[in-house]
Formats: sequence, structure tokens, C-alpha cells
Amino acid sequence: MTALHSTGRRWFPGGRSVRTLQMRLGGTSYQWVAMAILVGAGAGLAAVAFRWLISAATLIFTGTADYSASHGHPGHPWAPWLGGFFVVLAPVVGGLLYGPLVERFAPEARGHGVPEVMYAVSQHGGRIKGRVALVKALASAICIGSGGSVGREGPIVQIGSALGSWLARVFRMPESRVRALVACGAAGGIAATFNAPIAGVFFALELILADFAAGSFGAVVLASVTASIIGRSFLGNEAFLKLPPFTITSAAEYPLFILLGLLAAIAGVGFTRILYLFEDLCDWAWRGPAWLRPAAGGVLLGLLLLVLPQMYGVGYPVMQAGVAGSYTVGFLVLLLVGKIVATSLTIGIGGSGGVFAPSLFIGAMLGAAFGEAAGLLSPALHGQVGAFALVGMGAVFAGAARAPITAVIIMFELTGEYSIILPLMLAIVVASGVSKVMSRDTIYTLKLRRRGIDLERHPGTELLSRTRVDAVMDTSFRSLPGHLSVAEGARRLLTAKHPALPVIGADGRLTGIVTVQHLANVLNDDDERDRVPLSDVVEMPATVLPEDTLQMVLDAVLGSSSNAGLPVTDADGSLHGWLNQESVLRILSRTNALPASGPEQRPGSPRPSAQPRPRTGSGGKRTLVRRKFQRAPRAQPNNDHRSGADLNNRASPSQRQHAGTARTERPQVHTNGGTFLVFPDGHVVTVTNEKYEQGCRALARVAFADPRPAAMDQATEDFRRTEEECFLEFGLIRHGNEWVFAEQSGP
Repeated sequence: MTALHSTGRRWFPGGRSVRTLQMRLGGTSYQWVAMAILVGAGAGLAAVAFRWLISAATLIFTGTADYSASHGHPGHPWAPWLGGFFVVLAPVVGGLLYGPLVERFAPEARGHGVPEVMYAVSQHGGRIKGRVALVKALASAICIGSGGSVGREGPIVQIGSALGSWLARVFRMPESRVRALVACGAAGGIAATFNAPIAGVFFALELILADFAAGSFGAVVLASVTASIIGRSFLGNEAFLKLPPFTITSAAEYPLFILLGLLAAIAGVGFTRILYLFEDLCDWAWRGPAWLRPAAGGVLLGLLLLVLPQMYGVGYPVMQAGVAGSYTVGFLVLLLVGKIVATSLTIGIGGSGGVFAPSLFIGAMLGAAFGEAAGLLSPALHGQVGAFALVGMGAVFAGAARAPITAVIIMFELTGEYSIILPLMLAIVVASGVSKVMSRDTIYTLKLRRRGIDLERHPGTELLSRTRVDAVMDTSFRSLPGHLSVAEGARRLLTAKHPALPVIGADGRLTGIVTVQHLANVLNDDDERDRVPLSDVVEMPATVLPEDTLQMVLDAVLGSSSNAGLPVTDADGSLHGWLNQESVLRILSRTNALPASGPEQRPGSPRPSAQPRPRTGSGGKRTLVRRKFQRAPRAQPNNDHRSGADLNNRASPSQRQHAGTARTERPQVHTNGGTFLVFPDGHVVTVTNEKYEQGCRALARVAFADPRPAAMDQATEDFRRTEEECFLEFGLIRHGNEWVFAEQSGP
């Protein structure tokens, strides 16, 4: 039997079709929770499976669980006659396996993965091909197992994100939730891999979404917790690194951590530059097919591993030994330089793996070397190598990725050691700040900028810088002579379908502007409105020149009085036109910067009818009435806080009693650059309040200053809520593309 689902959608017989499940997982909060948990569980299982794949690949290629932990150069048990020289062949064989795989099925799986996810979230609504997850897992496992000196965290971020994107698109979720589920997958992958649920959350919010909106935060937390539970069930619940006890005995030690933060910033930025330098060198040197490049470059990587076998794979055992103080200062520096070269070469030849773990490795070696040197200079610091190594790990990652919140939290979770938190925070803040001064880009965003993609630059900014004011200014408006009375000027302004008009003097030059809101205040306060000329009450705004670019005048336009725009004049003050916000925002945003009317629609779902709903007849149901009104809006209390004012009556709207008036006295709703209630007797009420106007300005500024789709979605949602609250005070509700009066039918 066919029945109606509680959301109003039709329930199909059987209840097992994908379309039915799509409708059930569409939009309510508990269903959204279910999707976040599902993505977290999938990311957790994927992280466990990925680690097993790496272990299996390492065992096949080396005959050991982790070759970097081996002493000397043990031979492969399957080819003992090669001795330690098998490490020269391992990257070549691995490259022959993953090179064609990546080239044929998912070229975006090449490299470290996180920039591709950031790009998908920022520019493509979070859409990532589902096969990327499988190809990335296989390619990265083979690359790391065969000696690639990269990390497993970047791949698991891309794998989890691809899973979240695929599920969101299967269930036809709106774009904002596709992006959120991509972040859920990334958080789950980091949480399960590192046993760090909090760090997973902030990695996703700080780097992937670059947004801390409450809705996204809750979903990402759920996904991270779910993935951590699964990861701990399979991989255990032990801290990643174990540190000896550490205490700061004197405030004089803090300058050492400041210095370490400075060195870490240099190391992080240097690692970034060398990484892409190697990529450029490999691009320049290789002229063969792309699928063969990893195998050919694997020869060089194998020779490096022959000299420095500690660079084989991720290198966590080596990192642990460095933190424990097992190496001399000279060897620590050698390992630091070797890791930078080995990781850069692996990525440059087309390997697949992350740069997160290598940045931690570099930081550990830098911090351990710094700690050893500090111990030689100050006996009180002897034996504190582990603490300096931990601080160095977080600081180098912060210097490379410029994600200080994630760096602090992940270092704390990796060790479970809280005593180091103050010097850790200090060094990370210093490293982040110095890195910002040294380089505009991070290790992730530089990859995108080299492709001509700037995540921090709004898509409309380039066009703004090339568009002159005179190309988009409005020349169809009517200016007002300064000798007109205020009352006559108000009447002309209302019929002009513009929220503001310029006022000119007898010489044709601009004397100022008048807005609906300003004239409303003047008329309410002045009994001589029929004799006061407009020239005495004008506001003098900023003006723009016809030859200015929109980029030059953007801040002035967005901050204009009543969001009306600005007059365009030449150098001597002669009026040429009017530049309104709508013209600028239309160019500024790829999509309309103003909020869409009505709720967000899922792809493929039917749009609501433009016709008003019929009266249901049941008590308390809301009925929409168009144009002809059966009763007036509710009278407002005397402490009315709206900034809307009556243009022809000094009494405030709250003092004007609508109840009991004749039907012919009901106002009409007009939208002429704003929303007004126009009464038959001539008086006009502006539908606005202070919070609404602040919301307008905030939305316009976000449209320019923050290109992230998640930020724009949140700003649009906040503005829509503010707008609806304001308009409801005037008895208006949204219906389709119009504002109409709402009636509450009695019992």
C-alpha cells in the first residue's frame, strides 16, 4: 500500500529502492546525523584498510614490517643474493605498478592529495570522483611500500573525502552538505589514522572547509568520533609518541622555544619551496610517457635509499628514535636534509603520498637537534630532547601548512602530554606568523596557485579589477533639483524606484544625495517640510570617478548609506551616473550574492509552486493573502525598535493603529530598491530595522572578502533569517519570490 512519508514525500512500495533512501536521507537533522556517522564509519574502515595495504605492500617489497627500522642494509628474504641493493629496484618496480594505474584511472590521485580536496570543496562544490578513493589507496600503498618517502595521511584524507562526496551525491544532497560530508570524510581519515579525533575535526575545518560554522562542526565531530572508535577497535588506543617527563623550570627557557619556532618556519617554508623545485626539475627533465615517469625516477630514489635507508617509507620508527634522543646532532641534521630530498623526489617523479608525515619528521629532527644543542649549552635542559622534538614537529607543520590550531591539537593528541602545551603553542604561533611573512602560500595552496588557482581570491575579483565604473553605472535615474521641498522630493523619490537619488544645484553639480530612510527621519522631525529645500537636508557621500575600477571603489560602495550605492562624478563634481551595489555584486560573485528566495533545493527536487496555498480551514493554520488584505498587520508595541519610518506622518509606525481601519486603507507591498508599505493616503513605511541593514552590509562584505562557498552559504542563511525576522515584525512572510501578508485564521 502506498502511504505518505512524514516529510510529505511519497513512500514507494518495498522501501528498498535507492530513490526511497534518497528521500529519507534528504534533509532532517537526524537524517543528517546518520549521514555524518555513515561517512565517519566508512572513513574509519578505509583508514584501517589503507594501513593494512601499506603493511602488506611493505612486507612484499622488503620482507619486513618497516624497513626504515632495520639496522644496516638487510637483504630481501626472497632475493638474498641482491643484499641491500634490492632497495634500488623496489621503487622502480613499484613505479611500474602504480604509474599506469594512476595515469589510466585517476590522474588526480597523483601527489599529496590534500590540495585536490581543497580545490574540489572550494571550486566544485565538493564533487570528487568515487574511483579516486580506490585508486589513491592502491597507488599510495604501493608507493609507500616500495620505498616512497611520503606520508599516509594525505592519501587517507583524499580517500575519506572521496567517500563522503560519493555518498552525498548518491543521496542527492544539496551542495553545502556535499562539502560538509567531504570534510567529514577527511576528519574521519585523520582521526582513525592518528587516533586523534579532535585533531581530525580541526584539520577538516581549518584546512578543508576553512570554516567553523556550527552545522558543519557538529557533523564533522560525529564523523571523527565514529572513525576514531573504529580505528581504536582495530588498531589499539595507544599514544603515537611517548615522551619522557618534561617541565619548564624557568621563564628564561621560553625564548628558546621562540627561536625554535623561527627555525621551524624557515624549515617549513624551505621544505615547501624545495618540494616544488624538485617537481619543476622533474617536469623539465622527463620527456617520456607519464605512466613510466615513477619507474624511471625510482632509480634515483632507490640510490638515495641505498645511501640513507632511514628514508624508506613513512619513517615513523626513525622519528621515534629521534624523539628518544638516539641520534647525534650531525646525524639528525643529515636525516632532516635527507627527508626533504627524499619526499621532494618521490612527489616530483609522480609518486602518491602525503606531506603531513614528512613535515612532522623534519620537525622532529630539527627539534631534536635543537634540544641536543640546548642541552650542551645549558645542563638544566639536558635530557629534554623529546620535548624540543615534539615542539619542532608542530612548529614545522604549522610553518608549512599554516594551520596552527590543528598543529597544537594534533601534537597534544599524538603524545597525550599536556605539560608541553605552553611552549608548543608559543613556537607554533611564531612559526605560523613568520611563515606568513616569508611566503604567501602554504605547502597545500602553492600547488594550486601554480595551476592558476587562488583559493583566497574571489572568482569575481579579476573581473572587478578590469571593469571601469562607467561600464556598469546607471544613467537612467532622475536627479532632484536642490530647490525642491522635502515633501516634494520624498514623493519623487518614492516613484523613482530607487532607494536614493542625487541632488544637484543650479550649476548642475552634485550637492549630495537623499535616501528614503533619511527623508523619513526629516519629515518626522520637521513641521516645515513643505518649505525646507532638499539642498538643506542632503547627505554628502563619497563619490567615485568614471575611470575608477570596481576593485578600487568596492569598499566604498558596500559601505554606502542604506546600501543605495554611490554617485559617479567627474573631478569638478558634475554628475555622470550612479553606481549601485547590485551591479557590483553581480560581477563579484559567480552566483547571485543576494540570498535566494525560498529554501535550498536539492538537485532534481521539484520547486514549490508560485501560487499561494489554499486556506485549510483548520484553526491556527497560516493563510497567504496577495495584494488585497482582509485585515492589517498587528499593531506593534510602543517600544518599537524598527528603523522604518512614515514619510508623511511624524507618528512612528508603532503608534499608527491599523486594527479596525477600512479595507481600502490597507497598504500595498512595493520593492523599489527596498521594501515599502505604501498606504492609499500617501504615507509610506520602510520595511527595515537596524539589524536588517547590518545583515545586508555583512552579506555584501562576505561576498567579496571570503570566497569560500561554505562561508557564503552560512552568510546567506544568516541574512535570510535576519530578513525574515525583520519582515515578520511588519506582518510579512516570504512566499516564492514575493513578500506577502500572513493571516492567522481563528478557530
